[in-house]
Formats: sequence, structure tokens, C-alpha cells
Amino acid sequence: MASHRRPKQQSRARVTVLTTAAAAAVVLSANAANAAPSEKLSKDQVKAKVDDLYSKAEQATEKYNGAQEKQQKLQKEISTIQDNVARGQQDLNKLRDGLGSLATSQYRSGGIDPSVQLFLSSNPDDFLDKASTLDQLSAQQVDALKKIQDKQRELAQERAEAAEKLKDLSSTRAQLEQNKKDVQGKLADAQKLLNSLTAKEKQQLAAEQQRADRSSSERVNLGNSTPASGRAAAAFAAAQSQIGKPYVYGATGTASYDCSGLTSWAYAQAGVSIPRTSQEQATIGTRIDSASDLQVGDLVFFYGDIHHVGLYAGNGQVLHAPHTGAVVRYEAMADMPFQFGVRV
Repeated sequence: MASHRRPKQQSRARVTVLTTAAAAAVVLSANAANAAPSEKLSKDQVKAKVDDLYSKAEQATEKYNGAQEKQQKLQKEISTIQDNVARGQQDLNKLRDGLGSLATSQYRSGGIDPSVQLFLSSNPDDFLDKASTLDQLSAQQVDALKKIQDKQRELAQERAEAAEKLKDLSSTRAQLEQNKKDVQGKLADAQKLLNSLTAKEKQQLAAEQQRADRSSSERVNLGNSTPASGRAAAAFAAAQSQIGKPYVYGATGTASYDCSGLTSWAYAQAGVSIPRTSQEQATIGTRIDSASDLQVGDLVFFYGDIHHVGLYAGNGQVLHAPHTGAVVRYEAMADMPFQFGVRV
């Protein structure tokens, strides 16, 4: 007689898992079918995003410039202090040798004064503060001890100052490195966006940039504005000689420039030293709030955080180093949010 075994049933748990997985697969499949493919950015959208990244990169560039300038300043200050400490130590050694000579002379003439003997093996502060000890010393010895005490205090103060500046230098170097990474990161993001364009779109953007840069070699109507001063005229003429040079972050010429690198270089050619960064340049000279009061050679500042600067060229034009991918050129001030000017 044939055996009729009852088929083995799947456990409820296994059935539940399989059913849930199948339902999930159906939902995912439906969502995938209904989801619109990610839209490719148009050339104009890419350009807008790239321009924004370039602006943010310039903000980071000015912070980088500031940290770099601070680092150089600290290094000079530390070097000066260390030189002073070295010379001060030599002076202190001479003072001690001089006191030792006094002690030797005193010994030969009848023995070393106990207070001097104590000093030679201890700290002068221990007995200079005691009037009874001072009474036992000769005027010459008192003067020598006071000089040694003053020199010791001076050296201690200078060493403490050097230590603080070294700590500040370490912090500044870390900030400099971070600012550099910020600039490079934003420029890399901009390049990725540009790389997403087709060859034709890249050619179109390049042509637009060339048209914008071409104004640097064509005659620009600068009107009849007069220079703010002889030095302003000289600075402006120097900047004009750099038209066509590329923008490179952190550059101060003469192969390339960033915005404040161009303005500081131009004024240096006129014999005027101005700060390195746009934010610092905004704090010098006479502030000019109205664009109608500007004269050729005045510094002009843009954006709320003052991260961009150029030279007023007359007739509403600015001569500046715009951003990565562009060259030193003229541009209408109306293209950027003007804040104020400064007459150096």
C-alpha cells in the first residue's frame, strides 16, 4: 500500500520573511520606475555654480593670505627676540665675570665679603631684597648686582615672549594649512563641475571667458577721471602694465596675482607700502562711501565681507584680478556689490 506522507509545511517565520521581501522588491521596483533620472546641469547652471565656488575660494584665499602674512611677521619677531636673548646672555655673562673679578680682588686684599660669596653660589634676588645685605656691599658691588638682576629679569621676559610667539606661530601655521585646503577644495569642486560639461559646452564657456578677458587688450572708455594723487596715478599705471596676467591664489606678481596681491604690488611700485589682504587694505587711508566721489587709483572694495579689492579706473570701471580662470582686466563695478573705496 502506497505511503501518503503529508507535505512538510514551511514555518510561519520563513513565509513572513519571504512575503515581506517580495513586497519590498515590488515597492522598490515601482519607485525605480517612477523616479526621474537625475537632471544634468545646463551650461549656465554650471557656470553659476562655478562662479559661486570661485567667489568662496577667493574668500578663503584672503584668509590664507592673512595667515601667511601673520606667519612671516611672527617669524621675524621671534628671530629678533632670539637674537636679543643671545646678546643679553652674553651681557649677563660679562656682568657676572665682572662681579667675579671684584670678588677676586677683594679676596686678595683680605677675603671675600660673605654676601658676595653667597651671591656667587646663589641668586642675587635673595639678598638684594635685604637691606642688611646691601649695607655689607661696596657701592661698586651693589651696582654690579643690580645690573645683573635687571638683565636676568629682562632675559626672562624676552624668553617668555618668545615662547608665546612660538605657540602663536604653531597655531598660525595650522590655520594657514586649513585655509589652503579650503581654497584647493573649492577649486577642485569647480573643476569637477566644469569636467561634467560636454566638449561643446566647454568650448562655449571658454569663448565667453575670452570675450570677457579681451576687454583687457581693447580700448576701454575710462572717461576723464583724474588720479587721486601722483602716487595713485603711478600705482594705477603699474597695475595697467600687468593687464593679461592670470589670477592665481596667493600670488603677488609678477607672473600672476590674486586681487589684493595686485593692489599691494601696484602701490609698492609707487613707493607706498600697504597691507597684504583686502580686509586690511580697507582700514587704511580715507574712506569713500559714494562711488561718484572715487578717483583713479583709489582702492575699491566689494562684497559684504570685503574679500575682493581692485583699483578704480574711472567711468565706473575697476582694474582688478577677478578670479581663478581669468586675467587682470577692466570690469564694470556694477557687476559686483560695491561697498566703499579708500584713498591711500
